[in-house]
Order: sequence, then C-alpha cells, then structure tokens
Amino acid sequence: MDKLNLLEQKRQEALLGGGEDRIKSQHEKGKLTARERINLLMDEGSFQELGMFVKHRSRDFGLDKQQYLGDGVVTGYGTINGRLAYVFSQDFTVFGGSLSEAHAEKIVKIMDLALKNGAPVIGLNDSGGARIQEGVVSLAGYADIFYRNTRASGVVPQISAILGPCAGGAVYSPAITDFNIMVEKNSYMFVTGPNVVKTVTHEEVTSAELGGAQAHSSKSGVAHFAAKNELDAINHIKLLLTYIPQNCEDLPPEKNYKPTDECRPILDKIIPDNSNQPYDIKEVICNVVDEGSFMEVHKNYAENIVVGFAHLAGKSVGIIANQPMHLAGVLDNHSSIKGARFVRFCDSFNIPMLVLVDVPGFLPGTDQEWNGIIMNGAKLLYAFSEATVPRITVITRKAYGGAYDVMNSKHIGADLNFAWPSAEIAVMGAKGASEIIFKKEITEAENPALKHKEKEDEYNELFANPYNAAARGYIDEIIKPRQTRERVIRGFKMLENKVDTLPKKKHGNIPL
Repeated sequence: MDKLNLLEQKRQEALLGGGEDRIKSQHEKGKLTARERINLLMDEGSFQELGMFVKHRSRDFGLDKQQYLGDGVVTGYGTINGRLAYVFSQDFTVFGGSLSEAHAEKIVKIMDLALKNGAPVIGLNDSGGARIQEGVVSLAGYADIFYRNTRASGVVPQISAILGPCAGGAVYSPAITDFNIMVEKNSYMFVTGPNVVKTVTHEEVTSAELGGAQAHSSKSGVAHFAAKNELDAINHIKLLLTYIPQNCEDLPPEKNYKPTDECRPILDKIIPDNSNQPYDIKEVICNVVDEGSFMEVHKNYAENIVVGFAHLAGKSVGIIANQPMHLAGVLDNHSSIKGARFVRFCDSFNIPMLVLVDVPGFLPGTDQEWNGIIMNGAKLLYAFSEATVPRITVITRKAYGGAYDVMNSKHIGADLNFAWPSAEIAVMGAKGASEIIFKKEITEAENPALKHKEKEDEYNELFANPYNAAARGYIDEIIKPRQTRERVIRGFKMLENKVDTLPKKKHGNIPL
C-alpha cells in the first residue's frame, strides 16, 4: 500500500475512536465525542493533535486483541480566543475512557509542555476510571498526573470539565486543578460509588445524589460551576480564560475601555436604614464593575460569601464580598474555605482583588466550632495576609470583631481601605456590646429595657461608624457610595506597579 494512503487510513481509524456504534451510543446519551468537544473549545483550525497513533502495550485479559489508535484520549494544543492552551479530552468510546499507562503518558506529555511554555491546561474528563486489566501501571499513571497537577499549581491555570463519570482515584486530578465545571445530568464524581456506599453504610443513594453537578456545586464545593449541557460547560471555560493570565509571570488580558462618568448614584440607595435589614451585595458589585462583566464562581456554594471575576475599566479583578442576603453575611466554615481558595488563586495569577465588606462576625454554634471554624477562618486570614497583589477594601456596612480583621483589613496588608458613611466598625454589635459593658446599670435600672435601649444608642453613636477607624488611619477615606467605582479605578491604577515580596522560605504552612 502507498505510504501516504496508509497514513491517511490510520488517521481515519484514529478519528473513529471506538467505532461508529459507540459514537452513536455516546450521542444517544446526550454526550459529545472527545474530538467534538475539542472542536467546540479551540479556535477553528488551531488544534494540533499529539499522540494520535499511540496504542496500549497490554497483553493480559485479551487486551492484545483490542487495539485502538490514541488509546482513549485525544491530546494536543491550539488556541482559545487567540491564546495558546493545552488540552486532553478523554474518549469514552474507547475502553470507557479508562486510564492506561499509555493514556496517562499522553496526558503527562502535554502537561509538561504546558509548564515549559507557560500556558493553561484544560482537561475534558469522561472516564470509567483506571483500566483494571493493567493493574498497578494504571495507578502509576494517575500518580504521574497528580504529581504534574501539583507542580503546575500556581504556575499555569488548570481547568477541569467533568463531562461524564469521574470516579475513584480519577477525582484527585480535578480536585487539584483550579476550577471544576460539571454538567447537569450527565456527569458525576465520587471516590466510592453508590454500590460501595450501600454495602458499607447501608445508604441508598443514586450517582446523581451522591456526586452529581448539583451535589458538588451546592453541598461539597468540589464543582465551581454547574453547566446545563456540554456546550454551556465549554463556554464557561472560554469565558473564564478571558479573566486569567497564561501563567504566573503574565498579567491578565485587558479589554478595551473608554473612560466615562464613573459616578453611580444608584449605590447611594442600596443600604437600608435598618442595619439589620438585608440587601443583595451583587447589586453593589454590578454597579461598581464594568457592565455585564461579573462572572460568579461557586455561585451555589456557601452563598453568604460571593466570589468571582469582573472587569474594572477593562482590567481583570477578583471580587470577594460578604452577602447579607444569606446568613446575614457571616463567615462560617464553608464560606471561609471558599473565600480562601479564591483569594489564593487570584494572588497566584496576578489578579488584583476588590473586597466588599458587610460582616457581622463568625457564625456561632457547636456545629461551627466542632467542624473547625477556628482553623477554617484562619485559612481566609492566612490567604489575605499572604497575598501580594493589589488589594482594595470597601466597607459598606458592618465590620465586626475578628471578621473585620480577616476581611482584608489594613492590618493584614490591604493597600487601600475605603468605607461608606453607613459603615459600622466595632468589636461587636451595639445590642450585645451594651449588654456586656452596661450589664450592672441595665440590671439595676427601674426600667431595664429602656436603659438597655439608651445604652445601645450611646454605643452606636460612639462606635457604630467609620470615623474612629478613619481617625487612626485604618480607613484611608470615607466616601459616598456613588464614588466607589471612581475611587476603586483610581486606586488600582495607582497600584499597577506594586511590588511586594514574601520572606524567603520554602513555603508557608497554611492551616489546612
């Protein structure tokens, strides 16, 4: 046979994966093939495949009679919105996308190239797990990938899309990556499946209930995004990449922006007169950042804190904000972990941070204490304290107790701290404080309730305002809410060339 014809024949064979019947089965499940996913993700015509003709080397259990070019994963590089990216896409039509020695080597190869060339790695996961017939070499392949994930962490962005099953040891690679996107109905992740759970704990649970997109995006926090379908998941990846740089030595991409009147009078009306009445912090965010630019991360998890990316005068920023609409915006175990993880990502990749504060403190209770609120709250404190990127804080209302310190206060390295006139910066709320400070007077009063109200008003007048903090320089400026966008844009412009370094060390010991 002519050599060119042979090459073309083998290429066509590789493009078919597990064959037309299995491709049809994949489509019937509402799933795309590995190559269809890549074609949607990468710029048209830009994808360069590597390892198309790789085959497994196993001979046991009849595998020597089942050879598929590519061995269940498509790997290579190309561009997304004109920027270099590396991708692997597992092919469920070949051995259920199971990971073999050769399969793992292909993934490792593109991860090594990504590290050398400073570009993101995107994993499109759809795999039944380890290829059991290969035994320990399959496990070794997973470990090789985990090792690269860890080495690449904080060097290049890593994004995982879970587009089918991801179980057992396979879950730990996505767990190390920066962002996980799951698809509703068709994807799930768990260390042990429903059958094992039933055997060990006698719990009856479905795959979706145990590890579906809804469970992981709202309960565990493993998934940062829950997409409606595969196209939606791929669009999430593309959008996410518009906010983040290629690597840790790069700066985030900028959007064209023409300066206009940055005053936002609507912000003057957002804070309710009653300090205990909630309001939606997302209204503040959307009226401070560029219109339509806010991309929320972990939307359904720990909703008492809001994190996400936005553009401010065309430049990428990370947003961390307490949400009074949920649990009054308190910090608890889950919100502390959520916030800390996002802060560390932004700091790793040179993304300035805007912090909006309305926090009444840490959530009290045995559940919080026994589940580690001390250690988990310290994670957020540590993350902010360690960060060297430009950081600006705006206190919109409450900033009480230790939570004031933790939420990017001046004392832990924030560069600029603004407060609205409605800000209340104190050790605790007036009601609780007056009960402690004036306990004797209230108890002995002819009308304890009236005396308590009198002392509460006295405490409010003295401490429930931003002026004491401003007098000591902890607040740089008290601003009208309408001025927030303009002041923050100016602040980040001033901080563009900020240089800050950590003390020389191998690494810190964050309270994990």
